[in-house]
Amino acid sequence: MKVIDLTDSSHIIQVKKRNLKTVILEVVVLIGAALVYSMAFPGFIFKNGIGFLALVALIPVFAIIRNAPIGACMGYGFFFGFVFYLFFNYWLATFHALAIILVPFIKATEMLMLFLALKLCDKWLGSKSYIAQAACWVAYAFLSQSWFAGYPYGTIAYALYRYRVLIQIADFSGIWGITFLMVLPQAFVGKWLCDAYNEGFHLPIVPVLKKEILPLAMYGLLVLASIVYGIVMLSFWNNQAPDITWRIAAVQHNADSWKGGYPTYKRNFNNLRKMTYEALLEDPDMVIWSETAFVPSVAWHTEYPNADDYYDTAGLVDEFVNFGKSLPVPLLTGNPEGVLDGDKPYNEDGSWNRKDYNTVIFFEDGEIKQTYRKQHLVPFTEHFPYEKQMPWLYNILLANDYNWWEKGTESVVFQTEQGVRFSTPICFEDVFGYLNADFVKNGADLILNMTNDSWSGSVAAEMQHAAIAVFRSVENRRTTLRATNSGISCMITPTGRIEDPMAPFKMYWHIYEVPVFTSDDHTFYTDNGDVFAWVFVWITAGLLALGGGMALYSFIAEKRRKK
Repeated sequence: MKVIDLTDSSHIIQVKKRNLKTVILEVVVLIGAALVYSMAFPGFIFKNGIGFLALVALIPVFAIIRNAPIGACMGYGFFFGFVFYLFFNYWLATFHALAIILVPFIKATEMLMLFLALKLCDKWLGSKSYIAQAACWVAYAFLSQSWFAGYPYGTIAYALYRYRVLIQIADFSGIWGITFLMVLPQAFVGKWLCDAYNEGFHLPIVPVLKKEILPLAMYGLLVLASIVYGIVMLSFWNNQAPDITWRIAAVQHNADSWKGGYPTYKRNFNNLRKMTYEALLEDPDMVIWSETAFVPSVAWHTEYPNADDYYDTAGLVDEFVNFGKSLPVPLLTGNPEGVLDGDKPYNEDGSWNRKDYNTVIFFEDGEIKQTYRKQHLVPFTEHFPYEKQMPWLYNILLANDYNWWEKGTESVVFQTEQGVRFSTPICFEDVFGYLNADFVKNGADLILNMTNDSWSGSVAAEMQHAAIAVFRSVENRRTTLRATNSGISCMITPTGRIEDPMAPFKMYWHIYEVPVFTSDDHTFYTDNGDVFAWVFVWITAGLLALGGGMALYSFIAEKRRKK
């Protein structure tokens, strides 16, 4: 086979001439890598995922990026992202046929840009390019969840949710330090594997290790420090006595709140009420229901009881409010909040000029004491801000029965008469570190997540969500209690241990002995948020700018030399 010489800014490598066989091989390897990477997370093959697979799954990806030209890398990035999210988020098809195409398409587009950046790191930054590639991957993971359609599912660090000793540094670096430590060795090995392949596997690893001894030694020290820190923090928190042990009855009514109509609302309320009365026999300190557990809007029907001519629904709201006020302990539940949108009560077509928030309401001492409005809405299904810029997509979404919520603006901290301070990220909100850090920074001693994942029909979807929530507890050193309508209802300790998960898709309740730590001391992550992610973003941008500038300078110098 013919070979051609390519200059790699630091040494000459032999790259096998590309042909159709090479392309087919690379495509097959990418499909296999996407499948293996998806198996690192909870999924359709393994209920809990095999987390250690995430430590090796990307090696062939980095090898292919090094081997392929820029144009092919961009195509491969789109292909890998699309295939991975088809495997990983297969359950989106249960939600809507459009979702299983839209989400992989968006993530594939993001990975197209990621693979381009990774290729430029390899092309421009010489023998230490693998370090830049690891930083680049962290920057991508952060930026991809920071825009309107941000979607943290599939972020590599979340695969380690059961390896608690390895994730304790999240209270300092967030998930970003973990992501860097996971990706860097894979970028290094992928680079070596590609070069060895192109040299007919006559490129021994020992000389390569000797050449990179300093950065690899520093990496080893970081890993060792991370493990030691994990052991120390696990020991510390396992021996910490809580300031308060709060008995919370979580009620799981196993019903999809998106399915409506008065008979459904009535049946769900009857089930919730029945199980609440049963739980009260165990003397809990509070009862918690899930997101939108009671659907008819208390705020709307209280203000406008005859607004929709649904007298039965208004009566059901009265029945629910009286029930909540009559309980001997506080009740926390999700409930939509409908309010007038402006001063005019009616639109031109005669309909009510109404807007709605996805809200939590808190009953205590015979009254609704506080509410919280969801701040980070699910893109495309709860929120779409580009109606004017992309009316065609907006109309498609409307035609597919999507309805919009309004965004809340306050990180509310509730407080009970017992002195317990807690916040209530609603469903999707517990996948974002910054949001939960804001709650804790504002004074929350406890995170109570209220979720509706019933629509997925998938235990894997619910496990993926719960796995992400693990990191919110570690980042802030706060206990998380997840109250869901169908799973995974559980408690997560400040070390990230999942305790007493309720069986998914079953209707029952459970009393949790929740440890509450009331210290005002905050973790570095709580106080500083995603500062490490921004460090990686700026490092990546700086290195790419430097490498691009040097490449441009070399190109111009070569042109002048030839003249």
